Amino acid sequence: MEEPSVMTSPDQDLASEQYAAQQYVASSSERVRDQVERYEATGGREGGTLEGRPVVILTMTGAATGKVRKIPVMRIERDGTYLAVASAGGAPSHPAWYHNLLANPEVRVQDRTTVHRLRAREVFGAEKAKAWQLAESRWPHFPEYRAKAGREIPILLLEPDRGNERASATSTRSPT
Repeated sequence: MEEPSVMTSPDQDLASEQYAAQQYVASSSERVRDQVERYEATGGREGGTLEGRPVVILTMTGAATGKVRKIPVMRIERDGTYLAVASAGGAPSHPAWYHNLLANPEVRVQDRTTVHRLRAREVFGAEKAKAWQLAESRWPHFPEYRAKAGREIPILLLEPDRGNERASATSTRSPT
């Protein structure tokens, strides 16, 4: 299969180095493992949706292990900032990736063939209420998840790192 044609840059090389020195541990969920693999191999042409809605691949460092973790999350983006909703499908506890982002907020988001270096930040109050409006407009199951979770579902903004804005905005092909 032909690789997508995109630019590369020294900034992307730096982003790749952050994760290259760490060991990647694939998800214990076969569905997640397969979706991440297909998405990365095809630039999102395969594995790029959940129930017909687009997803992105979120790459982070594990809180306990320090190893690279990857998961698909709903593509909820506005003006270069992505939302990550820690709903776990309405489960009673937060997903493991939420704890990873709190411990290690520097992340990478692959949106089709474009990779962004971003920083995670949990939102509260009015900012969270606004984030819920956007999230629920993109994924119809969030109200159901909120009702059954029995916990406050966290929302994190994945936004350009203001200390490294130029690198965060760089668009390149994801390393595999």
